[in-house]
Amino acid sequence: MKEYDLVVIGSGPGGYICAIRASQLGMKVAIIERYKTLGGTCLNVGCIPSKAWLDSSEKYHELTHTFKDHGISAGKVSLDFVKMSDRVKKVVSDVSSGVSFLMKKNKIDVYYGHGSFLDTKTISIMSDKDSQKIKAKKVVIATGSKPSSLPGVNIDKKRIITSTEALALRELPKKLIVIGGGVIGLELTSVFRRLGSEVVVIEYADLIIATMDAELGKTLHKILKKDGVEFLLGHGVQEVLSNENKVIVKAKDKTTQNIVELEGDFCLVAVGRRAYTENLGLENVGIKLDERGRIETNSHLQTSIADIFAIGDVVKGAMLAHKAEEEGVLVAEFIAGQKPHIDYNLIPGVVYTWPEVASVGKTEEQLKAESRDYKIGSFPFKASGRARASNESDGFVKVLADKNSDEILGVHMIGPRCADLIGEAVLAMEYRASAEDIARTSHAHPTYSESLKEACLMATENRGLNI
Repeated sequence: MKEYDLVVIGSGPGGYICAIRASQLGMKVAIIERYKTLGGTCLNVGCIPSKAWLDSSEKYHELTHTFKDHGISAGKVSLDFVKMSDRVKKVVSDVSSGVSFLMKKNKIDVYYGHGSFLDTKTISIMSDKDSQKIKAKKVVIATGSKPSSLPGVNIDKKRIITSTEALALRELPKKLIVIGGGVIGLELTSVFRRLGSEVVVIEYADLIIATMDAELGKTLHKILKKDGVEFLLGHGVQEVLSNENKVIVKAKDKTTQNIVELEGDFCLVAVGRRAYTENLGLENVGIKLDERGRIETNSHLQTSIADIFAIGDVVKGAMLAHKAEEEGVLVAEFIAGQKPHIDYNLIPGVVYTWPEVASVGKTEEQLKAESRDYKIGSFPFKASGRARASNESDGFVKVLADKNSDEILGVHMIGPRCADLIGEAVLAMEYRASAEDIARTSHAHPTYSESLKEACLMATENRGLNI
């Protein structure tokens, strides 16, 4: 029976990054993956394919709707949905192959099969072909998450689908009903609306992307509505029925109690994700789950068993690939005797619609709840020369700073390339920069990043352009 310093169960961004860092630190490492390809949800049925679909659909939408504003006229434009889907598959395959290469390069043994605990030091690996056992001095659980559903909603994976099936569709929906106005639901709403589908979003809350700063949700709602997306906010889904050709969704208005009945050809259930811990043999080692099915850990991400760790979607916190990556590095370095840290307040959140939405730190709602004295600096992209030149004037950058110290407490933006722009805000906040620090930093002109500088100028004694 082979023995390793570290065994990682799950090869998503948290798992494979953890394995690589541990190998770099001199450990003998193995990784276990229950599916046939490495990369986990993010690479195979999440982040990577969704971004590929978003990019392709944006190109199609620009060609059919906005290129004419630039003086570019095209002949008859046709959409080959199957070819677009095949491109997404190739992107996923290429990135997965890259992860396999990294495992070989870092001398990490890869086992394909379902890993589970026999005891605290022994892992069973069950595959279609055989079963085997390996020994581990330390173990990291990085098994990720699965899509959640609603009570009484039967996901048949044909007409009533999750994001996994939506990303692999071979036909373009004529009418798509999306349950959930969060990140996953809105990104896929953007994809299919751009490609010509009629899309209706049902959300129980009174605001989309409700966990982010409220001003972002209100602005994105307005923009997507202008693009033709229909919203039923404040509605709770009562029933979802399907047959071979269509779905029927019934939803109740929380205020009026009226029932709305919608008919479409697909229903996407995008109401969040839940930790995946099934059949891990946790009962064999005494590891307990919290009320939401997540593994309980301490600040070092150790479970109740000191030599067993858990990271990513199976523990509390935002279900984000980059959060899992940071936790994977932390665990590897902690095992090696180092003293790493993570500031969870500085894990950015991004919604890859167009315009993009990005956020880090405290929202206005949180600061008000904490009775924190703060000031606001805001700058609209319509006043940005670069945004105007690119015909991208929707959105804004908002900076929240401490009223007394000027330290940046939160940055919230919606507009072009915000997924990339948020990195500057994260870096500034990591070093506890003030709004004036960014305001006095030279930014190239004309760039989108100037909008962050201008927002910081506005937060610094109202010194900005005051647009």
